Amino acid sequence: MKGNRVISKIKTMIESAWFQNLVMTVIVINAIVIGLETSSGAMAAFGPLLIGLDQIAIIIFVVEILLKLLVYRLSFFRNGWNIFDFIIVSAALLPLGGNFAILRALRIVRAFRLISAMPKMRQVVQGLLAAIPSMGSVILLLGLIFYVAAVMATKLFGGAFPQWFGSIGSSLYSLFQIMTLESWSMGIVRPIMEVYPWAWTFFVPFVLVTSFVVLNLFIAIIVNAMHEEADEEQSAQRDIILDEIRGLREEVSAMRKDQARS
Repeated sequence: MKGNRVISKIKTMIESAWFQNLVMTVIVINAIVIGLETSSGAMAAFGPLLIGLDQIAIIIFVVEILLKLLVYRLSFFRNGWNIFDFIIVSAALLPLGGNFAILRALRIVRAFRLISAMPKMRQVVQGLLAAIPSMGSVILLLGLIFYVAAVMATKLFGGAFPQWFGSIGSSLYSLFQIMTLESWSMGIVRPIMEVYPWAWTFFVPFVLVTSFVVLNLFIAIIVNAMHEEADEEQSAQRDIILDEIRGLREEVSAMRKDQARS
């Protein structure tokens, strides 16, 4: 009985706003510390302090995970965000020397814990993940457009401009640069138009279709998925509130019956 009370108090603490804000603050400070460790000047002036702050942050993260495991036990792993936090914190406990030296560079990944700590960020990521299945058909469409355009560009412009369109691979990369609108006009299309004046009839429709139509489809799918995710979360919160109201009504009704009997 006493153990249950202790666990209940720990659960109340880790679910409280002040505890979650504390964890978020530690994550932000730890990310800043890891960034400062890349500066030789900062390490020369505050090296021991930065290393100490990093170790303190790891201890806080480990204690947080252990408290959650104590409270939720196996149900802790039913939440994908808990698994995400567990993996990141566990990676911090691996040795950083020898074959694991690359983990020094990956320590900044701890900053991603802000995603699980902030509900709004979680909602954005969940919306992105929910949009992935719907994005599959758009990705296939974009891939088909790229392949057809790459074959055409290789045959049309490969002879005169092999550096950009000499092969399917180079054509795909050049078309990707054109889609991103990075120096596509002055850097690629205008030099080609000096040899092939009609080349704009190929590149302008490609830019319109890929940059302004297909990519906007991605945005529409993601925004729609985020709205659906927000609606589901609000619906779940309404259900919880309704359940609490029903419970209160039942308690009030039971109390009234007891008073009527007495």
